[in-house]
Amino acid sequence: MLIWLINGAPPIIVASSLAAVVIAITVHEFAHAVTADWIGDPTPRSQGRLTLDPRSHLDTFGTIMIVIAWFGWGKPVNVDPRYFRTDARTGMALVAAAGPLSNLLLAYLASFPYRLSLISSESLLRGVEIFIFLNITLAVFNLLPVAPLDGSRIIIGLLPAEWARNVARFERQGPILLMLLIMSGPIFNFSFLDIFISPPRDMLFKMLTMLP
Repeated sequence: MLIWLINGAPPIIVASSLAAVVIAITVHEFAHAVTADWIGDPTPRSQGRLTLDPRSHLDTFGTIMIVIAWFGWGKPVNVDPRYFRTDARTGMALVAAAGPLSNLLLAYLASFPYRLSLISSESLLRGVEIFIFLNITLAVFNLLPVAPLDGSRIIIGLLPAEWARNVARFERQGPILLMLLIMSGPIFNFSFLDIFISPPRDMLFKMLTMLP
């Protein structure tokens, strides 16, 4: 998903892009863990997930895919809704929302030195652009209402109970639908996933990199 940004880039840009991916995924999973802990679930803490050490959050195969395909994932944070101080659906929605929101926050914070022209190095400027773009992409992608993405849990938490139960019945088909969306580009030379991701991603990227 970052090929168009790093194609033909010097090694320092490629290295900084990989670092940006690791940071984005680490913070994303850490946000899930902290939120679950905050609302009463000790599971993430007991499993050592309340840390910003990437080794606690990166999935081995997901990391390999990042390197070879620029598309990967982190290790899911295990939570137990029975410990939540709120009802299970609301708690799961809060935990789910924390991940994408953390990436949007990272993108927002990184935009300050960019928009205030505090970066003089062209390579560093390109690296910040990639960091902002990647975090926005990760946030928007995870907000799609398709299981097992965060958006699915958020929707179930927001809907009335009866509607939520009906939506939850289709969760098992979620991974299949998600894989079809991801593979539509290579198979049909047209990405259906991009239809949903590109408009909000490009709008947010333009907003955060617009010079005053």
